[in-house]
Amino acid sequence: MSPGGPDRVRESSYESAERSCRVRIAGDPADRAACFAVREEVFVVEQRVPADIEYDAFDEPGADTVHLLAVGADGTPLGAGRLLHGPAAAARTGGDDSVGVLGRLAVTAAARGLGIGAALVRGIEEAARERGLAAVDLHAQTHALGFYERLGYAAYGEEFFEGSTPHWAMRREL
Repeated sequence: MSPGGPDRVRESSYESAERSCRVRIAGDPADRAACFAVREEVFVVEQRVPADIEYDAFDEPGADTVHLLAVGADGTPLGAGRLLHGPAAAARTGGDDSVGVLGRLAVTAAARGLGIGAALVRGIEEAARERGLAAVDLHAQTHALGFYERLGYAAYGEEFFEGSTPHWAMRREL
């Protein structure tokens, strides 16, 4: 890749009042496994989302997906998220290939309220900018609307269900 291309930013550090974390692209198998472990803990175990719904083709190597992992100073996985781009995202944005899709954002129970989720969102937005995207869409669980609004996302459309969980579509221009 050329300087400034999608591989330029591999890791960013974020500080919160209580804890610091590093957010990095999960480019190796160990980091990807850590992302999936966080998602399993949060979505499958805590929220009881069936595993066959939680994991999809966008989790496979080679998909138009960037996985990000947040780790603490000691290397403990604290959270994960992903960015869909290219054809994978366009299928979810009405064909608009200038918009990425943030998804599967998960923070471990022990790390909630410490700024980890916001750090992951900012890392995903940075990855989107590096890929030339103009905006990021997401499907927010209804209880998390305020979190995303504080980060500059605006809801649009009407509430809908993914599985048994109510969601809103949201977007932020970059």
